[in-house]
Amino acid sequence: MKDIVMASKKEKLIHYANGPSLEEINSTVDIPKGNNFWKNLMAFSGPGALVAVGYMDPGNWVTSIGGGAEYGYLLMSVILISSLIAMLLQYMAAKLGIVTQMDLAQATRLHTGKTLGIVLWITTELAIMATDIAEVIGGAISLELLFGLPLVIGVSLTVFDVLILLLLTKLGFRKIEAIVVCLIMVILVVFLYEVAIAKPNMAEAMAGFIPQSKIMHPGELTMALGIVGATVMPHNLYLHSSISQTRKFDHSNEDDIAKAVKYTTWDSNVQLGGAFIVNCLLLLLGAAMFFGKPTEQLGTFGNLYAALQNPKMAGSVASPILSILFAVALLASGQNSTITGTLTGQIVMEGFIHMKMPLWARRLVTRLISVIPVLICTIIYGGKETALDNLLVNSQVFLSVALPISMIPLTIFTSSKKIMGKRFANKTWITVLAWSCTVILTILNLQIVWSSIQGLF
Repeated sequence: MKDIVMASKKEKLIHYANGPSLEEINSTVDIPKGNNFWKNLMAFSGPGALVAVGYMDPGNWVTSIGGGAEYGYLLMSVILISSLIAMLLQYMAAKLGIVTQMDLAQATRLHTGKTLGIVLWITTELAIMATDIAEVIGGAISLELLFGLPLVIGVSLTVFDVLILLLLTKLGFRKIEAIVVCLIMVILVVFLYEVAIAKPNMAEAMAGFIPQSKIMHPGELTMALGIVGATVMPHNLYLHSSISQTRKFDHSNEDDIAKAVKYTTWDSNVQLGGAFIVNCLLLLLGAAMFFGKPTEQLGTFGNLYAALQNPKMAGSVASPILSILFAVALLASGQNSTITGTLTGQIVMEGFIHMKMPLWARRLVTRLISVIPVLICTIIYGGKETALDNLLVNSQVFLSVALPISMIPLTIFTSSKKIMGKRFANKTWITVLAWSCTVILTILNLQIVWSSIQGLF
């Protein structure tokens, strides 16, 4: 009887939440019946890869490599702390989706109302646009570096490319997960090779994982804020709360729910561990090859591409091969992130404003919202890469504003026994840790916004 009452309450919540999140892929992936750890982990693996993409997107590259180039191995601890915060936030986001069968946008709309839902949707769309801008720019610049394509054409191609890839959802969500994992492996292998060639000082690198007081100096603190801001992405919280629901199991059975939370958390932490390694490799590359060199020559993707084959910058290991591999990894990163950005656009549109559109139209509109400002900037400034890089930097301000808007309700919802149930609500220590991270990241992001405003004057 209790299970029936619980099920009816969930159905009512789902009804008000505008139906299942990402309905075409919701509860479509079968999982094993037994308790074999490895079989279950393989079955639940995949969503974490799509989330991890956001933590190694092109927006991270310039800050991580620049941090290594300017301060050596000092900021390794910042990457570690950022990754641990990401693991906590993504755990809560995935748990929210699995337990309530609502994504973060649906849950927020349910507990706020229509008017505030529209305001939050606009803010979140701007954040997704800001994230997508980084990916579109990264993809377009990589096409220019590899094939000599004009930036206008490269930007346009990113629209059709992502739509073709997303059509694979008709063949099953596992296909999308497989593509994303393959592209992540390309990025990982490229930077493992480049770092191995660069031969960083591993003793100093390991010592860098211990936080030092130098980080609080103005220059180092600004770069640390940039790394944290580029690492923790608000759109990932909406994405994970939705795609964590792709696995098919009995939602009326608390043990099955607990099993889903357990293996989804394993998947998330393993994949975010991979993103942590990639970000460490980026900083190691910057420190090993460019520390002590003019950092102003590394501020854009094009400059990094040129520096990797310039003996004056990269030393004796400089070669065109390193530059080409860098551009290949940049292209892979851009493709990965555009897939996840488009899915998130669909999630927040349906969740916050309950807008129903045909699948192809919804994805096209979501993508064009992000591509149009990049195209305008490219056309106005004649395809100059520096203009796109400035757009990329300025777009990150929206991420700073949107992160608290997603973190605060996530922490409230997952800490509530009324919403999550006694068994799945955050334990006291997790709640304290989550609120601490929320407050600290909010302060840090407000600092980024204030610094950006000061920069305008």
